[in-house]
Amino acid sequence: MDPLLVLMETDGTAVLPATLPAIAFAQAWTRMTRGRFHLLLAGGPDIVTQAETWRGYGEERLLIASDPALTHPTADRVAAVTLQALRATGARWLAGTASSFGKDILPRVAGLLDAPMISDVLSMQPDDNGPIFRRPVYAGNLIATVQIPPEAGVVSVRATAFGQPARATPGQVESLPVEPASLPQGTRWIGQDTAQNKRPDLTTARVVISGGRPLRDPETFEQILGALADKLGGALGATRAAVDSGIAPNELQIGQTGKVIAPELYIAAGVSGSVQHLAGIKDAKVIVAINIDGDAPIFQIADYGLVADLFQAVPELTRKL
Repeated sequence: MDPLLVLMETDGTAVLPATLPAIAFAQAWTRMTRGRFHLLLAGGPDIVTQAETWRGYGEERLLIASDPALTHPTADRVAAVTLQALRATGARWLAGTASSFGKDILPRVAGLLDAPMISDVLSMQPDDNGPIFRRPVYAGNLIATVQIPPEAGVVSVRATAFGQPARATPGQVESLPVEPASLPQGTRWIGQDTAQNKRPDLTTARVVISGGRPLRDPETFEQILGALADKLGGALGATRAAVDSGIAPNELQIGQTGKVIAPELYIAAGVSGSVQHLAGIKDAKVIVAINIDGDAPIFQIADYGLVADLFQAVPELTRKL
């Protein structure tokens, strides 16, 4: 089978940890197909400093596409560079993480390739007629088994599905020439508003404390849940209802239309447990629910449940810790 190309996730100057699940998928792919994989690192001039840190996962080559035009990696430009890398490596398969970055770019590349795409892959197995993939549908309530021909395809990988990649023999580092004039000009970078967060990243945190609409306002959300998160060294999360109500910023949203997480400990305070929210936390190792409504759906999947007023239970838990 043709080699696989992995699109590494960057902010234009550094590689982001969300790249790791895609590399873990690539390692599983090579074991399954007895093939090989390449890595693509695209960004501004500073991205070349990341090469030594991120090589050494068993890749055959790490291609670096470095140019000032990619300092702010807009989806149309990265997609064009990715297509160039596919042609340079002879790869007909592309993989990336099912993050906001991947969801923006991978479908574009699939369109440019005129190739089928499988999103949010949980697992895969070999077959003579092409790889067989499993992916969640209907907010994770069903698992679909799908197959596409072996000639070409694009895959986005659920961040919690394949674990952490193992270190292996480093591949060659090669430059992928970028011609700025040939890049799409339809999108113009204007700016970025970034929240200043001293807590761990929500998608990689070991502990996550999450809240829903009962928290009422941002000040209460931070006072009640933030104190517990800081005590446990954890990250804050929120339901879509809390985000839509302005209680929490949208980068904290967990669920089908938010982030999918797999912490060792997930504490849900005032979270009812809609199917859309549960789709984002099903891979958590231990789920603790605190809710005044004993019939809340969250209790059906919780490992530990406390029927209590969160405004009393959470501060008491924080004090005792």
